[in-house]
Amino acid sequence: MKQILQDMGQGATYIAEAPAPSVSHGSVLIGTTTSLISAGTERMLVGFGKASYLDKARQQPEKVKMVLEKVRTDGLMTTIDAVKSKLAQPLPLGYCNVGVVIEAGAGAAGFKPGDRVVSNGPHADVVKVAKNLVARIPDGVDDESASFVVVASIGLQGIRLAQPTLGECFVVTGAGLIGLLTVQLLRAQGCRVLAIDFDNAKLALARQFGADTCNPAIGEDPIAAAMAFSRGQGVDGVIITASTQSNDPVTQGARMCRKRGRIILVGVSGLELNRADFYEKELSFQVSCSYGPGRYDPSYEEKGQDYPLGFVRWTEQRNFEAVLDMLASKQLDVAPLITHRFAFEDAEQAYASLTADKSGLGILLQYKSPRAGRMATSVPLKADARFEPQRPVLGFIGAGNYASRMLIPAFKAAGGQFHTIVTAGGINGVIHGEKAGFAEASTDVTAMLANREINSVAIVTRHDTHARFVAQALQAGKHVFVEKPLAIDLDGLAAVEAAYGLAHAGAGAGRGGPQVMVGFNRRFAPQVQKMKALLAPVKEPKSFIMTMNAGAIPATHWTQDEASGGGRIIGEACHFIDLMRFLAGSPIVSIQARRMGASPGVAITEDKAAITLGFADGSFGTIMYLANGAASFPKERVEVFAAGRVLQLDNFRKLTGYGWPGFSKMNLWKQDKGQAGCAAAFLKAVESGVPAIPSAEIFEVARVTIEAASILRQQQDAY
Repeated sequence: MKQILQDMGQGATYIAEAPAPSVSHGSVLIGTTTSLISAGTERMLVGFGKASYLDKARQQPEKVKMVLEKVRTDGLMTTIDAVKSKLAQPLPLGYCNVGVVIEAGAGAAGFKPGDRVVSNGPHADVVKVAKNLVARIPDGVDDESASFVVVASIGLQGIRLAQPTLGECFVVTGAGLIGLLTVQLLRAQGCRVLAIDFDNAKLALARQFGADTCNPAIGEDPIAAAMAFSRGQGVDGVIITASTQSNDPVTQGARMCRKRGRIILVGVSGLELNRADFYEKELSFQVSCSYGPGRYDPSYEEKGQDYPLGFVRWTEQRNFEAVLDMLASKQLDVAPLITHRFAFEDAEQAYASLTADKSGLGILLQYKSPRAGRMATSVPLKADARFEPQRPVLGFIGAGNYASRMLIPAFKAAGGQFHTIVTAGGINGVIHGEKAGFAEASTDVTAMLANREINSVAIVTRHDTHARFVAQALQAGKHVFVEKPLAIDLDGLAAVEAAYGLAHAGAGAGRGGPQVMVGFNRRFAPQVQKMKALLAPVKEPKSFIMTMNAGAIPATHWTQDEASGGGRIIGEACHFIDLMRFLAGSPIVSIQARRMGASPGVAITEDKAAITLGFADGSFGTIMYLANGAASFPKERVEVFAAGRVLQLDNFRKLTGYGWPGFSKMNLWKQDKGQAGCAAAFLKAVESGVPAIPSAEIFEVARVTIEAASILRQQQDAY
């Protein structure tokens, strides 16, 4: 497939070729025929990409604050690397897609191959979209008209929040694409509409759709115009579809409204408000969220759980369907909004026009959609790739943020040979695969595991897939590196242990079977290695205190979900259980855990807890995993008390020794949590046949982590 990407670091807009995505449960695979460039949103993204670093910072002051906090906690160089890495990740453009269903996955009832559909898929010739973000197109609506459905739904959601009634008068501030669609939708509701904009050509279209108009650029006063339009009473509501940093749209909206009028922000505006403007009239002000209820809700958008119609009449999908009905009945006319048409292959020209001609509205891309039989699930990234089979030859499953920023560069620096990178959507694999030097990108895990050239696999996917992929890779005879956790429940752990046992039994006597290593990178950090060396001569028991200032994550985030992320104890605290096990050098024999109790009006999750471990040699330690601390406080602190001495490690930058003969400190200019050392240790283990972490230790830490999480969840049920 081919897809349009925006380079957010250098500013280029280009088409990338990637393997076609595979249909999955609850999703629909669509061959695109037409897509609409959202002039306002995409012009802003392209402009941001082309801006200098300084201008980028000026446009996002809230991100600057986050960067400064990271500098204070993690150091300057670590922060610079993180910012550069973030900007180096191209952004897929587009969200107004029309095409024909190629394949519908299990659970995507109501869709079948051949259906014409609209979706919020990006600008690509093949897209995979979850079923709740797809709607069938009626026969009377052509593809070009249907491409306006998603962007019209943005305006429609703003109207639903405003709750207009027949005969009311409304102002639409900003007569761009969404604004002009909003004008028509309000007129269809029986409302009188005044459109405000600085562009006479756009206002002419507003008049064509039945609106009165006001142009401040030629000296017309918006407030006076609105008061005259409302016969001196004040308008019933204002819908702001403009995109500006100015406070004027909201300020003017407040002053032109009647008492208890409604102001809905659909676009972008400055929000320095005058309380008196709102107080005296008891005005309502609300920000509209995209296409409607369900937006940004993973249960609705990703898992396909619809909201009951009797309780949520208008969801994202039902808003799509409502706009399609308006198009079918000719109550919504989008033909006058089409200003440009480009072949998909000429996308660079289309985006050049977008930035050069600010009057452009409906810019359409037209596709020659591929057929299902011609879709390739892998694409070559490097010609004539050659590998040394006696060394690790890697296949990667997953190319998310951590994989692309940390693990892939770590394996590359360690001399890993990159063969195939597999991702669900395909495009991330191409982006990061090309940069790292992979031979090919794919969306087919089975084919990658069957490739005999690949002898080692790195798994960096969502936590609930780890155990399954590890078992499959072991069954295929591959060495496995899996990012933590190894498994999120005992059933998954049992499946991995069984696959590991069978793989080693099948290897035969005298032959080493495939290895399993979890990405417990902290034990490979240089300062931790120094701590281990200092503790080695100490024969008496040790005491540990590990404080993790983990930071708050919403309870709705996938990492907090027991089914997909396993929760933060299993997903993240396992790092410190392994670290304590490594520094103690002794098996874990006891587990105690306590979580924070319930509090009225406060969402309490398991990520505010203490876990105490006892070891066979008499050592013990407590992990304080806390999500309720300040972001400015160091994120990780490790303290070891032993034989009248103390070691204190702060944030993997500053190691201090108290009472250690010949050692007082080991400080680093740049934070090092051991990712490079961890990757190098795995590659060395594959070559030597000697595991970097004993398998028994890996399974022990996984089992202890799951048990600790279980104890905390039992307490949660008791509150």
